[in-house]
Amino acid sequence: MFERNVIKELEQWAANKKRKPLILRGSRQVGKTTLVESFAERFENYLYLNFEKKPKAMALFEKEQEIPDLLAEIFMFCKQKKQAGKTLLFIDEIQNSKTAITKLRYFYEEKLPDLYVIAAGSLLETMLSKNISFPVGRVEYLAVCPCTFNEFLRAIDEKMLEEALIDRRIPEALHDRTMNLFNTFTLIGGMPEVVADYAEKKDFVGLNKIYESLLTSYRDDVEKYAENNTMSQTIRYILKAGWKFAAQRITLGGFAESSYKAREMGEAFRTLEKTFVLELCYPTTDFLVPVTQDLKRSPKLLWLDCGLVNYAAKLQQEVFGSKDILDAYRGKIAEQVVAQELLALDSRVSNQRNFWVREKHTSQAEIDFVLQFDGKVIPIEVKSGHNAHLKSLHLFMDEVPHDIAVRVWSQPFSVDEVTTQKGKKFRLLNVPFYYVGVLEEILKQYSE
Repeated sequence: MFERNVIKELEQWAANKKRKPLILRGSRQVGKTTLVESFAERFENYLYLNFEKKPKAMALFEKEQEIPDLLAEIFMFCKQKKQAGKTLLFIDEIQNSKTAITKLRYFYEEKLPDLYVIAAGSLLETMLSKNISFPVGRVEYLAVCPCTFNEFLRAIDEKMLEEALIDRRIPEALHDRTMNLFNTFTLIGGMPEVVADYAEKKDFVGLNKIYESLLTSYRDDVEKYAENNTMSQTIRYILKAGWKFAAQRITLGGFAESSYKAREMGEAFRTLEKTFVLELCYPTTDFLVPVTQDLKRSPKLLWLDCGLVNYAAKLQQEVFGSKDILDAYRGKIAEQVVAQELLALDSRVSNQRNFWVREKHTSQAEIDFVLQFDGKVIPIEVKSGHNAHLKSLHLFMDEVPHDIAVRVWSQPFSVDEVTTQKGKKFRLLNVPFYYVGVLEEILKQYSE
């Protein structure tokens, strides 16, 4: 299995002497368990408890006892003899035990220097709104997303190209080849099982069984987090009909030609957001930091993975046949994959995408995404075409106190000097899709 980028975050966490138990958050099947198993190779002892596969393990946490005694019982339960050195305890599917969630605080307060505790749960996020004593201030969180493009390159053994990508030095002679690989990544998506299978077999059709299995697992989970029958039906409807609205602004009431009211649909969407399957990306009207979301305006629907979108919305042939992914599905698949790469720039659980709008009777304007960077609000358009046609970008740049804008496209990297109708000059960074994952490094270079 290929190494994930987030492994570096785990190493930094482990190196911190004041570390707290770490809770991994992310959608089902984004590779949380595999990630920890890979990380466990750095430890002398590895204890794995899965509360879903082995529910008897939950009983270990029900007794009132000191942490060292609990740890000794866990060693016995796992049929492992303790070796001298560091111990990694991984509690998977921890959402099945309220007591175990509460007791995470004691692992921190006990301050055992050789004990490292990680917890995860595909439905843990739904527990946050329930009557559970979460150990606030006693745990840390880390978001795990689907694979990024550079991880895809690593998986298919394009190591030299990955290194050049990270260093932002892909020569123009390799641009077409890199874009072709990015188009493949856009088609199959970043779900780890999909990426690993494609890396081994290079079989597009064979991936459909994996997509179907993933979608089935999301649908089967509905009963676990739906609070009532109406919510269950609404969530199922979203998971059936909502994929074709990827990267589009939606209206909650009557979503996807349904008869569901805005309140019912809103509750269902918010529940799915907690599972990281999707995000309702609300617009902002801000030009300055901090960017705040305007919850009164219609949001943009972003799913966790473009490969799942392509399969569930039956867009695979259209994406596969497009010479430029900006031409596929009115450019919405291109926006979806850019949104994924932008989300992966930051491993904080609270990280969200934003886009900008100006909705007035006299003029309408919209920017695909905005990124808070170095105290600036950077506009990002996912478009091709002549600079003069980027009217919303010109309007936005007239209002901000900086001179940097980004266009993501399929052409090689370049920088244009652009002048708005009001006479403001700004630099337009034309960034190829494959560089979105290193966008912050590019912005640092041009902000100096």
